[in-house]
Amino acid sequence: MNKKRYFKRSMFLLVALVMVVTTACSSGNNNNAGANNKAASNSDPAAVETPVAELSADKPGWQIDTSPITFDWYLNFSWFANKWGVDATSQYITKKTGVDLNFIVPAGNENEKLNTLIASGDLPDFITLDKGEGSIQKMIDGELVLPLNELADEYDPYFFTASDAAKLSWYTKDDGNVYAYPNASSSPKDYAEYGDTYVSNQVFLVRKDMYEAIGSPDMRTPEGFLKALQSAKEQFGTVNGQPLIPLGLHEFGENGNYSLEGYIQNLLAIPKAKDGQLYDRSTDPEYIAWLKTLRQANQDGLLSKDVFIDKRPQMEEKIAQGRYFAMIYQRSDMAAQLNTLYANDPNSVYIAVDGPSNANMDTATLDGPGISGWTVTLISKNVKDKARAIRFLSYLNSEEGNKDLFLGEKGVSYDTIDGKDQFLPEVLELLNSDRSAFDKKYGASHTFWMLMNTNITAQWAPQAVEPFKQMEDWTKGKTVSASEFELLDPTGNSEEGIIASKLALQWGKTLPQLLMAESDAEFDTIWNEFQEKRKKDGVDQVNVFKQGKYEENVKKLEEFLK
Repeated sequence: MNKKRYFKRSMFLLVALVMVVTTACSSGNNNNAGANNKAASNSDPAAVETPVAELSADKPGWQIDTSPITFDWYLNFSWFANKWGVDATSQYITKKTGVDLNFIVPAGNENEKLNTLIASGDLPDFITLDKGEGSIQKMIDGELVLPLNELADEYDPYFFTASDAAKLSWYTKDDGNVYAYPNASSSPKDYAEYGDTYVSNQVFLVRKDMYEAIGSPDMRTPEGFLKALQSAKEQFGTVNGQPLIPLGLHEFGENGNYSLEGYIQNLLAIPKAKDGQLYDRSTDPEYIAWLKTLRQANQDGLLSKDVFIDKRPQMEEKIAQGRYFAMIYQRSDMAAQLNTLYANDPNSVYIAVDGPSNANMDTATLDGPGISGWTVTLISKNVKDKARAIRFLSYLNSEEGNKDLFLGEKGVSYDTIDGKDQFLPEVLELLNSDRSAFDKKYGASHTFWMLMNTNITAQWAPQAVEPFKQMEDWTKGKTVSASEFELLDPTGNSEEGIIASKLALQWGKTLPQLLMAESDAEFDTIWNEFQEKRKKDGVDQVNVFKQGKYEENVKKLEEFLK
């Protein structure tokens, strides 16, 4: 994606508009100016023509029209619980831009809900989902979403100013169009500028008081890991009358479990590539040895049944109760629960420690922010107002929008204090003590994260405090860029995409079976059968595809650094 090229195209469009347009339509989807242009009347020489509002790469397009409009916004995350318009920040943004939002969140299985929406062909105005979701390509192939660059060319050239050219290029498809824009994304140049400040979200955690009570054991080896889980279970059998859960993980889904794939592989510092070739980390001996360690943990009664069936809401409740001893998890996903524990007893919080490691005890290589981001947002072909939609997206991408969403309204949630824009003391106190209450009252600090740019908002972010600071500090020195390994999996209805989806489902079924095997011999049988099946079903073909994408990514990233 070449920003200059799109700027030239948009300026050509502007010149054409000035030459031929003397009045502006006030209709919905084709409203270029967003305001009526009242022509002078021949019978009234005193009548004055209202000039057409000009589109400009230098001026935010949302300012052209701030009349009330409500967009439906689908979030493919069943755990998202916040509502737009309840808090001070979203109310301020609606008052400022005229845009109100109606969030649509799946009540149960995200894939089922999203597939139903796609099958109906009737998608909400905006769609936000995980960057690696295969449904993105399905929506593009089905022409269910609109090219953001074309919307920007026609309705808001400021989009190219507010957006990062490297990220637009990264998400450019073979047809030359960009359909999705990421949040929490960092390009190679971002790493060059901010890299020494980056921290990872991936952590190995233990409950502080329990860990110290059993002697702060070394949990880096399989033997030390199992012994620590056993000691915690023996010494702390129950927590407030409920059974202790020795080890917590992300929820199991139909395609597997994050904790037992990339997270633990990063803790083990297993390389993603060797000598320019992608490395199948799932077959690494260190990884297999730790899966067998977890199998042994289950045999020893150290993996609760809850771990296999709980979804995020149940996990959040148990984290807030302090029922897990150890966890392989994401630190940001438990902020509200940590606040609860810290308020009750600062020693009952979770802290990051060195956990599962490879035989050489190499430092973990945790994923830092990548250019693909965390989630991406798309605009539906059914969007009720194309102009207002792309202009609102531009606003959210911009520094102005990021500041509004992060700090909220000046005088309400923040002010200029000691020469710096920052949260008011009472607001910061609530943020650090009760995240859920903060979200509902103020709605700032990434409550609405769909287009957050963490490189921009870092300038207003308060210094980390406990119980969060310790976790962040633990990841420093372990955080690396892994952008070249992102978005390698084939998606959509391509031959490789269909194979990859089948393989993912197979893994999702196999992983729990491996952990629940009654012996290492049974584990080996299940493992070997799985490897044979994936070979038969086309894993080599998928790997060839991924190698090609990896090499493309490496070239792209090299270009961005020039």
